Amino acid sequence: MTLQQKTVIEDDLKQQSEAWTDIATVWAAIEPLSGREYFAARQENAEVTANITIRYRKDVTPDMRAVSEGRVFDVLSVINPGERYESLILMCREAVSVDS
Repeated sequence: MTLQQKTVIEDDLKQQSEAWTDIATVWAAIEPLSGREYFAARQENAEVTANITIRYRKDVTPDMRAVSEGRVFDVLSVINPGERYESLILMCREAVSVDS
């Protein structure tokens, strides 16, 4: 899975556009929410559709996205289970398609 961060690019005419920049390629486990989990998640955040578990990284933030095999997941929240700094759980919403 590739973690990406949005960057602003300015062209020669000083016009700005947004692009996604690769930050890191990491091992990840994607877990779609079960029916019960999805219902519970809707109570707190109606957009969470999957949890992604990765090894701990201090540079992962909710303004990133994760891309895996053409699937795009917008990171909505980053959880450090037990504050152990071993892994992170990314609460994500699956986007429609990859747009660079």
